[in-house]
Amino acid sequence: MRDDVEWILENSQVWAIVGLSDNPSRAAHGVARFLQQRGKRIVPVHPSAETVHGEQGYATLEDIPFEVDVVDVFRRSEDAGQFADEAVEIGAKAVWFQLGVVDHEAFRRTKDAGLRMVMDVCPAIEWRGR
Repeated sequence: MRDDVEWILENSQVWAIVGLSDNPSRAAHGVARFLQQRGKRIVPVHPSAETVHGEQGYATLEDIPFEVDVVDVFRRSEDAGQFADEAVEIGAKAVWFQLGVVDHEAFRRTKDAGLRMVMDVCPAIEWRGR
């Protein structure tokens, strides 16, 4: 998994962030800002399709009209697998499950589909540890 962490951080420019809303008290909000400050394009994915940090939001991953490199999931573990499956469907290169998000079956399915994947990890923490 360590190799996938490094590869994703170095090679992924467009991050679709599932669960990102314009609520600054949520972890996704701070991580999205952190990624933007490191030159990454963030794409909010939330049913309300809010604009966050100046980026247009989309209600679903399928609604995004351009390529996505990584799907970063800020949802409960029991809900996360569907977003990993959708990441495969939209042609993403990687899936990132945030701290506390674990679904071993989704991990297996995603890796079997040829995507890079990490789970129970935060990109902001990993970046600072590099």
